[in-house]
Amino acid sequence: MEKSEQVPAADVLWISVKATQLDDALRLVTDPASAQAVVPLLNGIDHVAHLRERFGHDRVVPATIAGEMERVAHGHYMHPSPFAMLNVASSGRALLTETLDKLQAVGFSCRFIDDEATLMWTKLVFLGPFALATSAAGVPIGGVLADPQWHQKLENCVRESCAVALAESAQVHVDKVLAAFPNVPKDMRSSMQKDVDRGNPPELDAIGVPHVVAD
Repeated sequence: MEKSEQVPAADVLWISVKATQLDDALRLVTDPASAQAVVPLLNGIDHVAHLRERFGHDRVVPATIAGEMERVAHGHYMHPSPFAMLNVASSGRALLTETLDKLQAVGFSCRFIDDEATLMWTKLVFLGPFALATSAAGVPIGGVLADPQWHQKLENCVRESCAVALAESAQVHVDKVLAAFPNVPKDMRSSMQKDVDRGNPPELDAIGVPHVVAD
């Protein structure tokens, strides 16, 4: 959409921009009450509270999506990874069950998750280490796993991320997160790595520096 355009009214407003583009995108939503539900698919966790301030707590339905998607031209997107997983907070079940059923019919893996903290942190404890390690090393995840030093840095980052998630009352498991990495396609790169390579602003604050509740 051009910056002069406005987002029309809709039953469900899906927000799928990068974290660095969120504020610009929200300027296109001139009527915060124009959607029954707002479903953000951004990386990180801080955007949920930000959106609830604007749209109201109950209308924002947290969600996460996992997969490698890349825009190669205006209106043209590629999906190189062999998976696409959409997890949505159970608060959106009434409005989104039919939509998720249709997405599953075309190959998505979709689930409703009862606990929001677990929903959001389950993605971040994997994505954060993955994005930071591949971006810092400048190689796909297979290169990180094959290098003992980078592999150890990745594992340390996973353990630290999970410790924070557990402190935030999320149900995550270090061993399960670590066991998932060898199953990822070895040539898979994170969106942060691609942004760094292209000279675009990376989602460093959203992915690497989430705000947590202080004791």
